[in-house]
Amino acid sequence: MRAVDIIIKKRDGLELKKDEIDFFIKGLSSGDIPDYQVASWAMAVLLNGMTEQETTDLTLAMAASGETLDLSAIAPIVVDKHSTGGVGDKTTLVVAPIVAACGLPVGKMSGRGLGFSGGTLDKMESIPGYRVDLTQDEFMAQLKKLGIVLTGQSADLAPADGKLYALRDVTGTVPSLPLIASSVMSKKIAAGAHAIVLDVKVGNGAFMTNLDDAEQLAMMMVSIGKLSGRNVRAILSDMNQPLGEAVGNAIELKEAIDTLNGNGPEDFREHCLVIASHMLELGEKADNFEAGRALAEKKVTDGDALEKFRELIIAQAGDVSFVDSPDKIQKARYFHTVAAESSGFIAEVHARTVGETAVDLGAGRAKKTDRIDPSVGILVHKKVGDRIEKGETLFTIHANDQEKIHLAVKRLLSSVKITKTTREPLPLFYGVIS
Repeated sequence: MRAVDIIIKKRDGLELKKDEIDFFIKGLSSGDIPDYQVASWAMAVLLNGMTEQETTDLTLAMAASGETLDLSAIAPIVVDKHSTGGVGDKTTLVVAPIVAACGLPVGKMSGRGLGFSGGTLDKMESIPGYRVDLTQDEFMAQLKKLGIVLTGQSADLAPADGKLYALRDVTGTVPSLPLIASSVMSKKIAAGAHAIVLDVKVGNGAFMTNLDDAEQLAMMMVSIGKLSGRNVRAILSDMNQPLGEAVGNAIELKEAIDTLNGNGPEDFREHCLVIASHMLELGEKADNFEAGRALAEKKVTDGDALEKFRELIIAQAGDVSFVDSPDKIQKARYFHTVAAESSGFIAEVHARTVGETAVDLGAGRAKKTDRIDPSVGILVHKKVGDRIEKGETLFTIHANDQEKIHLAVKRLLSSVKITKTTREPLPLFYGVIS
């Protein structure tokens, strides 16, 4: 079998067999197939697509390229969630403790933020001492003892995906939906979860900017789950404006803690309860979505979800006093309010522009080697559909560099559209694929 024959076959729009995909991914992993051939193959996939079976075979081949976790000794069902990334998306920090407090184990390996999308690990590291580098043995032991783990992705899980993504990033093949779907699902399958809820974002603040593409990606990932013996459900959620109020790291952590205390912005609280309810239903802790919703709400109201979050922080060596007293969490040096220049109704709060502005302040990374400033960020005080008066506060900028504030003000004002006519609020969700 030769790599060039596999490239030609995909170039001509033909379906690859499992043994051909396995051969190609093994060659990619070992280095026997050079980068230029892998890049050529990735471009052929981008142009000609893949069938459901091909995409599943690719996913399983990448999952098998490294170590895989078997969580069957932990519980009959261990659940995981994945978000395709968005602005102000700190959902895992709330959802994982809620679900774990209901007795359904949540084992999650998360990534760091890159570009305008924030990373879960960066937010958690706002708590001094919190470890994001658990070994696989530590991951398994903590999941069995506490029913919750939130750590970094192991380099040993689906290493072929890391190599392939590095090439896609520099060869213009990142937008390939089969390659995106297999990238996400290979890591989830290798991490061992039996049931997976996918929060697929759609809008100007997401990687999928239109609903058709988001639906297609969601259907691919659900199909992969079905064909690989996993129970997968995808929820299509809006990302045309930031989720919640906080966009940053420390301020998003504070918002998550506030939400676990039964408060928090209405849209963010609702989003978390919906995702948690789906996880509880999929993990068979609730007979249906409504029962899952009631259970999730109860765990927030009675404080069990917050207590589970405290247990998580303690188990991973974080200073739990920062959870008990969130005002201790690192603050920026300067605070600057941005006022509305006219009266009317909010017609748009462009999520991507807000996210990129937060990155410019130091809250994110333009490249992987950039350092994060956990204390900076933006509070978004108005949502689409809200009434606003001239001079009323739209945003509060948290900054450590006064020179960056002027540009941030300009960009944030450009992200907002105010009209004289009323506007309907944006939906939180567009549909469920299961």
